[in-house]
Amino acid sequence: MRVLLVSQMYPGPKTPAFGSFVATLERELEARGHELARAVVDRTGGRGRHARLALDVVQEARRFRPEVVYAHFLVPAGLLAAIAGRAPLVVTAHGQDVENARNNRAVREATRFTVRRAHAVVVVSSWLLDRLVEVVPGAQAKSTVIDCGVDLERFSVHPPDAARAEIGWPPEGTAFVCVGSLSERKNVLGLARAFERRGEGSLAFVGDGPLRGALEGRRGIHLAGTVDHDAVPAWFAAADVVCQPSLIEPFGLSTLEGLASGRSVVATRIGGPPEFVPSDAGVLVDPTDDDALVGALDTAARLPRPNLAARRAAEAHDVRRQAERVEELLLRARRDQQA
Repeated sequence: MRVLLVSQMYPGPKTPAFGSFVATLERELEARGHELARAVVDRTGGRGRHARLALDVVQEARRFRPEVVYAHFLVPAGLLAAIAGRAPLVVTAHGQDVENARNNRAVREATRFTVRRAHAVVVVSSWLLDRLVEVVPGAQAKSTVIDCGVDLERFSVHPPDAARAEIGWPPEGTAFVCVGSLSERKNVLGLARAFERRGEGSLAFVGDGPLRGALEGRRGIHLAGTVDHDAVPAWFAAADVVCQPSLIEPFGLSTLEGLASGRSVVATRIGGPPEFVPSDAGVLVDPTDDDALVGALDTAARLPRPNLAARRAAEAHDVRRQAERVEELLLRARRDQQA
């Protein structure tokens, strides 16, 4: 089957982690014997990138003559795919695209058009589906919950000592790790306050962002900054507990990667994590409750190390199985088009 992949996020030479989940699913679809071409944005920022994406979609659709188009994000990628091609469209909603539709009338109308044009809509969590249906009721009948999955080979259970030596981080006491942008939405200051109140261990933030300055110089806190894409699994392996107490998390890929690494997690209860974090694998927390967050860190620190229940929870979200489920939707869209 010829599939045109359209995405406004895709790894590039200078941004290997940018939309890596899209490339991972692409690789698995190719491994299942399908031929893929792509029209993607592989960089952050810059003027004209979406105009260039629109041109690429038109050119690739004409050149490649896809049997089905698979787009990531409802607007603009899904919208452009809906406008440019005649092939049936399957589109995945990831989170921010749904929030944009909720908050902006023009985006909401564009989202409704995209959903009407789509043969099928994929959403990465049931929580996100409910949010989408509130603004686009017609999405309910077309939608299937399929998350991005996790590469169980890339994120696997390893002893922490070797990983800590590899990345040069010798933590004292319980090792907490948070991977993601240093932003308000990720609640990094709330996590730092809870860690300081707890008074034991080490906390590493892997990533960068506008709140870096507010985290610098705090006792026990290590700022790793942006690390090589290949080094990310080692940071999960170095942890005793992986933390992602975001204010909102439509899915929670870092939480899932922590589980796959056999690490207990502290995750937000607002969004997707309650759908895949069982009680023996971690603690779900109200991210706005500082006292609850302190207690969650304590509870997670007492769970087994490594936590094999966490690994088992992640196995249900193997990216190969998720790619198989996406493949089923793509094949059905092609079949219905040919009928």
